[in-house]
Amino acid sequence: MAIGTKLLSLLKALVISYIITGVLLLGIAFALYKFGISENAVNLAIIVVYVVASFAGGFLAGKMVKEKKYIWGCFLGLAYMAVICIVSFIMNGTVDFSGSSALTALMLCVGGGMLGGMLS
Repeated sequence: MAIGTKLLSLLKALVISYIITGVLLLGIAFALYKFGISENAVNLAIIVVYVVASFAGGFLAGKMVKEKKYIWGCFLGLAYMAVICIVSFIMNGTVDFSGSSALTALMLCVGGGMLGGMLS
């Protein structure tokens, strides 16, 4: 499989990951509106959404690429987090990497993508 085809597969899996992210975040927003869940619960739910979406994307990328699946899952997790950082920079004018939460989110996204790729 050519590298261009692999990158296209990665891009498709990334788009699907963000569709999953959008649906899950809408669910969180509904729960916040309807049930008034706490800020800590929302923050935890957002991290879970990141992991689930990167896992699903890594799984799909592994299914499409079919070789070195875990590496393509890692790439998907990195790309997923990179898009989040780019959007954050565009919206806020800065990306805050001072705390451990950004590093933790990065590790969880890469790990989730890698695990998805390995299990595909």
